[in-house]
Amino acid sequence: MDVLTEPFAVSFVSRAALAGILVAIGCACAGTWVVLRGMAFLGDAMSHGMLPGVATASLLGASLHLGAAVAAGAMAAGVSALQRSRRLGNDTTIGLLFVGMLALGVIIVSASSSFAVDLTAFLFGDVLGVRSSEVLVLAATTTVIVVVTVVGRRAFLLAALDHRIAQTTGLRPRVTEGVLLALLTLAIVSSFSVVGTLLVFGMLIAPPAAALLWTSRVSSAMVLAAAFGCVAVLGGLVISWHAATAAGATITLTAVGIFALSLGLSSLKRRPTSPLPTERTLVS
Repeated sequence: MDVLTEPFAVSFVSRAALAGILVAIGCACAGTWVVLRGMAFLGDAMSHGMLPGVATASLLGASLHLGAAVAAGAMAAGVSALQRSRRLGNDTTIGLLFVGMLALGVIIVSASSSFAVDLTAFLFGDVLGVRSSEVLVLAATTTVIVVVTVVGRRAFLLAALDHRIAQTTGLRPRVTEGVLLALLTLAIVSSFSVVGTLLVFGMLIAPPAAALLWTSRVSSAMVLAAAFGCVAVLGGLVISWHAATAAGATITLTAVGIFALSLGLSSLKRRPTSPLPTERTLVS
């Protein structure tokens, strides 16, 4: 038992665990919709599209979270605007914005003679270096994500099922889409300092994907995804402590391992081998 509890006796590890749990909860709420609606590519593009904002903020000595929020907001606005055009597919518009934002970020970094931007921390995070103030910010943003998810659950579900159904019930699907995109942006921006942009995508996708192998109910999937995410955080920190590996990467790999284990066990139980539940198979 000491093997499991020993790491958390150290203050920075226990603080990392708390921050990771908050990230797991926020990513479970936003990530469930991402997986259900086939928005994984958008989530990946959003997480990497923050580079110009973070690079600019670092060079100016401003808040990295503020820079990330501005860049992610610009990315979200661009996606929303371009998706209204019927001449281009969603993948095309997202891909163009993704490449453009990433290229802009690299140009901003290369323009600095000192290369002052800490790209390693941005890409891979520093979960063991999380400060108490960052934990408080994470707690606030996670609370907002949970509240918006609970309040907007019906609207999100109806918009996922069919825009026409949503409209007949008095809802505005485009507004709902915008709120969902903002929710995804908030989850990514608040999490990147903990696990980094390359790894936040794993926490956003793996736990919800594992959860949806066991249930098709949205509320149950979110709770189970949060549980899987928390197990990945705690388990990843324990493994990282004893194996002397990168904490953020270990947490993410543990989350992917939970998905692989869930996939194997669900197959053994002879559950349907069809893809993850689609919008039309959801049960409210």
